[in-house]
Order: sequence, then C-alpha cells, then structure tokens
Amino acid sequence: MGTQCEPGEARLDPGLSVITGERRQLINLAYRLLGSLADAEDAVQEACVRWYAMSPRQREAIESPGGWLAKVAGRICLDQLRSARARRERYVGAWIPEPLPDRTEWWEGRPGGAAADPADRVTLDESVGMAFLVVLESMTPAERVAFILHDVFRYSFAEVAEIVGRSPAACRQLASSARRRMRASPAPAMSAARSSDVVRDFKQAWEAKDIAALIGLLDPGATALADGGGLVDAAIHPVVGGEQIARYLIAVAGKVPRQTILERTVNGRPGLVVQHAGVTTSVIAFEVVGDRITRCWAVRNPEKLWAWTA
Repeated sequence: MGTQCEPGEARLDPGLSVITGERRQLINLAYRLLGSLADAEDAVQEACVRWYAMSPRQREAIESPGGWLAKVAGRICLDQLRSARARRERYVGAWIPEPLPDRTEWWEGRPGGAAADPADRVTLDESVGMAFLVVLESMTPAERVAFILHDVFRYSFAEVAEIVGRSPAACRQLASSARRRMRASPAPAMSAARSSDVVRDFKQAWEAKDIAALIGLLDPGATALADGGGLVDAAIHPVVGGEQIARYLIAVAGKVPRQTILERTVNGRPGLVVQHAGVTTSVIAFEVVGDRITRCWAVRNPEKLWAWTA
C-alpha cells in the first residue's frame, strides 16, 4: 500500500489530526460501498495518498480535510464499483460480500497491532448485515453510492452530487430508486438472542448429521448461496429448499469429517465459522425469520477470509 495516514505525523501536518479522526468514518463508508473490507482499506489508503500528493499550500487551502477525503474516497469507491460489475460477470459462482468479524473476534490471537486493523474501525449495525449488503449488490453503482451517502451517512444531495457527478435532483432520484429495491427485499428484524438460539441449534444438528433436525430449522423455501470464487469447491448455483440444503450440508460434512464449527458474530449477526486443521474454510451468515432460517450465505473464497485467519 501507499502512504499511511499515521497519527504520529499529525505534528508535521496540522490537518492530519482531522484526517486521522475521520479514518474510522471513511472505512465505515467504504466498506458499505464496496462490500469488501480489504477494498475499503485500499480505497481509504488511496485517498490518503492523493492528499499527500498535493503541495503543502494546496492542502492548507482545503477548509475541511475530512470532507475532502470523504469526497475522494467516495469517487474511488464509485470507480471500483463500476469496474467490479464487469469483473463479477466473469466471477465463478455467486459473489457474496466479504464477511466482517466482530471487533473482539478480530482481536483474538492478534497481539500487537490489533488495534490498527480496519475491522476495529467498522461500526456494526443493520447497514452491514449480510442481507442488507446483498441487496446493495443489486443496485447500480450510482444508486448504491447515492443511497449509502444520503440515507446511511446523511450527506446532503448537494454533497452526493459532487461525488457522483450528477445533479442533486438526479441523486435524489437515484436514492429513491435504491429505497424501492430495499423495500422489495425486506430483511425482517429478529432479535440477536433468538437468532442465536436458532443458529446454535443449526450448528448442533449439522455436527450430529441430524438431517431431520436441520430440515426442521430451515424454512421450506430457504435459499443457500456459496461463494468459492472458483478457488475452492462450492455450489455454483443456489441450493433451494430446506430439505435440499440439509442434504447438501450433510454431504459436505461427510467429505470433511474433522471440521470444527464455531459460533461467531458475522456482520453483526449470529453466524458460524467452519475450520479444518485450525484454518478457517467457511464463514456463514444467516437470515432468520421466526424460528426458521430463510437464507444462508457461505463465503468459502479464501481471498475473502483474510480477516478470519489468525
């Protein structure tokens, strides 16, 4: 990566103390825009590089370094989203956003430097839930940027327009279109405690290879998606139906008999982490409605599991 925005440099650059204070906000913004913690870190880092590419006089002329960085990071993310659409058309199987661990789990086994990791700077709320991020993937890049900036981070449409490169009225329409997509794919709010009970029962049934119990925990119309990125074995197409998902999971468990299944927080909600020989091989997020699981997202692409590897 390029130049780091380090707190120690604030003594040399009066504007850097503001930039350092904005870094958490920038990571939060970029992760929601890109659905990838690694790409979010790179986008924010690139914004810092562009800041230091300017002369001291140019930097001093900027009234709000944090606001300037947010605009630059937003434009970088928009460019990445546009190029990502073409890349994802060639992606092998389903593309699922990069799963995010809880900050306490990110720290485990990472003495020294853990506090500097980007996951520690991402606020976990409903806007990083897997269901929310998956709906964002259905939006155009401009819709996604306008919606996240305005509805989640409360930027004015005039500010959004500067980033998207359209008029404030056009950005208002983009955000409105994005809201319609959200309303068409509602994610019912379940208490974390109740969801945790269902996910725990699911884990125990999977470990016991109890197909009847698994079917009972899965909605009859449940859908499961797996993201292997063509790098590891994963179902290319969605697995639809509670019984079909249960049988698929039992078959997977039979292929890897010594796997370990752990309860973890995935994107702020109860989820599971699958490990083999101490290496994380899958991170699974769930949508729970009532007492049953309606959707499962299993990320197996090792390039998306770096935040889960000690």
